[in-house]
Amino acid sequence: MTTTSIGKIMTQKLETIETSSSAQEAAKKIRDKNVSSLVVIDNKDKHKPIGIVTERDLVIKVCVNDASSKHTRIEDIMSSPLVTIDAISSVEAAADVMIQNKVRHLLVVEDNDISKPLGIITPTDFTGYLKENLNIDDVNAKILESLNEVEKEKN
Repeated sequence: MTTTSIGKIMTQKLETIETSSSAQEAAKKIRDKNVSSLVVIDNKDKHKPIGIVTERDLVIKVCVNDASSKHTRIEDIMSSPLVTIDAISSVEAAADVMIQNKVRHLLVVEDNDISKPLGIITPTDFTGYLKENLNIDDVNAKILESLNEVEKEKN
């Protein structure tokens, strides 16, 4: 059995937003770019990812609390620190990291260096991988466990 690296299944499209931006700006960018998350970058060092904001963050931290999306800043709702994985790691290792950290979005980096983001792994990426590799039982079980744990957290 050959091991697939996470770099082969990740989404390479990374969209970013600055910490000083509003939740409303984030929601519009998520809609316009058709992504489920934005990597939050430092206002001063535009190349340094420091957090992530997801559709779920917008719902749970803004909408549910009836907060003003125009006046809520990204730095107040982002998840930080970022959970990362090296691009050469296995799909199973990525599923483990997601389970252990209870996250649905995992930043993929080069050489374990957060300043070198390459892409992101989401449940959608795992679903695509599973469709193509339904015969790899151990890895599939780990991915399904990861997705199941996240779903349990939501409820």
